[in-house]
Amino acid sequence: MSHEHVSYLELLARGAATEAYDRPVLLARASGAGPEALADLEEAKQLALRVRAELEGRRRREAELSALFATAHDLAGLRDLDAVLRAIVQRARSLLGTEVAYLSLNDPAAGDTYMRVTEGSVSARFQQLRLGMGEGLGGLVAQTARPYVTDDYFDDARFQHTRTIDTAVRDEGLVAILGVPLSLGSQVIGVLFAADRRARVFEREQVALLGSFAAHAAVAIDTANLLAETRSALAELERANDIIREHSGVIERASEVHDRLSELVLHGGGVHDVARAVSEVLGGTVEFTEAGAGSARRAGGHAVREGDDWLAAVSAGGETLGTLVLHGRPDLDPVDQRTLERAALVTSLLLLARRSAGEAEQRVRGELLDDLLDAPDRDRRLLRERAARLRTDSEAPHVVLAARIDRPAAGAADTDAGRRESADRQRLWSAASHLAATRHGLASARDGGTVLLLPLGPGETAAELARQTARNLGGTLREQITVGASAPVRAPLDHPDRVAVAYEEARRCLDALGLLHRSGQGAAAEDLGFLGLLLADGRDIGGFVDRTVGQVVAYDRRRGTELVRTLDAYFASGMSPARTKDELHVHVNTVAQRLERIGRLLGPDWQSPSRALEIQLALRLHALSDAVGGK
Repeated sequence: MSHEHVSYLELLARGAATEAYDRPVLLARASGAGPEALADLEEAKQLALRVRAELEGRRRREAELSALFATAHDLAGLRDLDAVLRAIVQRARSLLGTEVAYLSLNDPAAGDTYMRVTEGSVSARFQQLRLGMGEGLGGLVAQTARPYVTDDYFDDARFQHTRTIDTAVRDEGLVAILGVPLSLGSQVIGVLFAADRRARVFEREQVALLGSFAAHAAVAIDTANLLAETRSALAELERANDIIREHSGVIERASEVHDRLSELVLHGGGVHDVARAVSEVLGGTVEFTEAGAGSARRAGGHAVREGDDWLAAVSAGGETLGTLVLHGRPDLDPVDQRTLERAALVTSLLLLARRSAGEAEQRVRGELLDDLLDAPDRDRRLLRERAARLRTDSEAPHVVLAARIDRPAAGAADTDAGRRESADRQRLWSAASHLAATRHGLASARDGGTVLLLPLGPGETAAELARQTARNLGGTLREQITVGASAPVRAPLDHPDRVAVAYEEARRCLDALGLLHRSGQGAAAEDLGFLGLLLADGRDIGGFVDRTVGQVVAYDRRRGTELVRTLDAYFASGMSPARTKDELHVHVNTVAQRLERIGRLLGPDWQSPSRALEIQLALRLHALSDAVGGK
């Protein structure tokens, strides 16, 4: 390994800035390095930058999950509401990378909204701001109960501006603002904000992350209100000791489930581990289902009763991920309801973490396949190392498959159809990536569809793999998926140049299926008769002849018959038995018997126009191969 390559490893090890990665190339150019060395360095630089970006992404996701888990732990041991809310706002500001974060709460008694917690604010006017209900960006968030974002606050006319709010925002210097609701049931009790003093675009993942922090804040406020109600009841009731004994069991149960859930999260437990732990604590049976129950979704995070069951929606950032269902406990007290709701919240965090890891692996698999297709001259050792990290079977023969969703094309002005088509491509890529991961292969979005590189199983053919892939993806997406396959590629990581050639063959096969009105099917060139012979890159003439008339040729060799000669004469005489017997100088009954035997060998449809055309071509190619072989 050269000194410059070691330099890139050192830069990665110390987490250097992006600009530092240009230095080895500049030094090499200044020292008079040749074009080939400079190209090699440039490629190493790009690889190092991709590794750096991946490491940065993982560090960011780990920081987000750690912050969310820490927040969940704070809630489990809630003692000081202000401290918990302050921690939530601080973490939100840090992870979103904004200059300011703040949280406002509604004051029903005064009929307005006030700042409860601010982080990064420098303006006393802003920190003490009180505004009327429905005013400003926060008023729009509270009115619609949905996140709202503006990249330029003062140029955004979609919400009500007031002099008081605009003056405070201008005094703070804010420009881009994101607000998400703090909701208890259907009621919005406040808004959590992240803001910058410059224009910026907030990504969907950042909106979802701030929404998760808002959910934690709402839970903290709800828990604090519950504790306040409990203290008020204790003060008002004369039977204080009885109430304490009654609640001690509930509090102990709640503490137990919080401790168990925190332990599960910290030790990498799964969704079903959460369901099992809550089942034991609540004395019922809890199961997770990916189906979103409408009543639970509309309850805004609260558990709801349906018949003898209790349901709690598992959601994050406004997206429903599933439902926790509790069986066998029709009479559930409020604290146990909260326990089920907390379990749903923890489940959503685990699902988000699993999705984040899955999406990262999908991207890495797609990048490796893109490199095989677009840059086959890459270092094969590095390609093998990347494939090994993805547990890809690099020794088995592979098949390249081109897949797409087939439905009527949208008109140029049909924007809804265009968006649907883009969403369909994303769904297809996601399903194909999952299939590739389970089969130790690769997948990438390409040319309006998806390309897969999958290993062949023992005794499996490219055509069988294409049909299986079409069925698998079609069943997953409930769509008509058409799949074209290449001939097998041996050791694709040792011969990456063959992958691009195989992809072109798979695409030709995919287009041929459309022309043959065979949408929703999977096929390789060997399935398409003489058309497949034209499409295939290898021009497997012997395979085509064997698939088409091989049984007749083999029968002649075993029995010493003349079925091939009879077929030639039959087609040459315009498929007339009478003229065939004259050509062969045999009785017409002999011709009939031979044709019957041919029908049993080739199948009842052998005289149909399409089959007859393929058989005649195969006979010509067979005769040509015999003539060439006899010379």
